[in-house]
Amino acid sequence: MSIRVGQGFDVHAFAENRKLMLGGVEVPYHLGLAGHSDADVLIHAICDALLGAACLGDIGHHFPDTDPTLEGVDSTILLAKVNKSIHELGYSIGNIDATVIAQKPKLASYIEPMRVRLADVLGIDVTAINIKATTTEKLGFTGRGEGIAAQAMVLLQTTV
Repeated sequence: MSIRVGQGFDVHAFAENRKLMLGGVEVPYHLGLAGHSDADVLIHAICDALLGAACLGDIGHHFPDTDPTLEGVDSTILLAKVNKSIHELGYSIGNIDATVIAQKPKLASYIEPMRVRLADVLGIDVTAINIKATTTEKLGFTGRGEGIAAQAMVLLQTTV
């Protein structure tokens, strides 16, 4: 068996009149995230980690913000496409460990629904997905409430 590790990072600023989508779950909040798609920063970080581990570039290469067909797209669709790409290369997901960095809103009660939703999209057991949420103690752009960041690490495995 061979293994590969990938990491991903993404950032989106808050924006008015948008839903806040994190890990494929709508989180009630008065602001959403700005972006060409639904701006699900957690899914974007996971996509980049998966693509990186498989040496397939990054999310911007596969889903450019200049593509009008992707405007407002549900990021779970992007994640499913990335998952299909890694499977076509003979990889499967060993595990995902991700962190959402946000001063607000509080995310603890949404972590489990996010894990369940991501596991469903990826076709893996929920126990292979760990999500953490943290603040930056009011430091930096996330601490000032200007946006949300996320980072993810993945392990891919293959028997090829």
